[in-house]
Amino acid sequence: MGKVKPDEDILGFAIAREVEANRFYLALAERVASAEIRKVFEELAEEELEHKAKLELEFVKTGRVLPEGEVVTLPEHEYIISDTDAALDMDYKDVLMLGIEKEDAAFRTYVDMVAQVKDEQTREVLLALAQEEVKHKLRFETEYDLLLKKG
Repeated sequence: MGKVKPDEDILGFAIAREVEANRFYLALAERVASAEIRKVFEELAEEELEHKAKLELEFVKTGRVLPEGEVVTLPEHEYIISDTDAALDMDYKDVLMLGIEKEDAAFRTYVDMVAQVKDEQTREVLLALAQEEVKHKLRFETEYDLLLKKG
């Protein structure tokens, strides 16, 4: 996100990112064998929808109406597993690493957005969401560390 955009454009972009993150976790949930791991991914998918709702509220506060059914298309490689055969062959360690990378990218994206918005309340929402993404990343890192200790 090189050039400065209006707050509404930034919020629209963030909303699209949360939709993609939701899809990402649902796609992972479908590909794992463990019911416990599937539940974790489904919970994360739900949390991403909660983030989307917070962003939509901020968008509405700008006085604009959310475009119905319109979602910005993002590069597939960032949030959706494009090579399904490789995804099916991923072990738990690989899935955790993928989650760590995804959440780190989401955190950095929110931090970049904070620097571009003008409205203080929008900044606060974006910072809160950045913190949520860090929590998700820590959740994956903790699981990863536990896995390494077992192995």
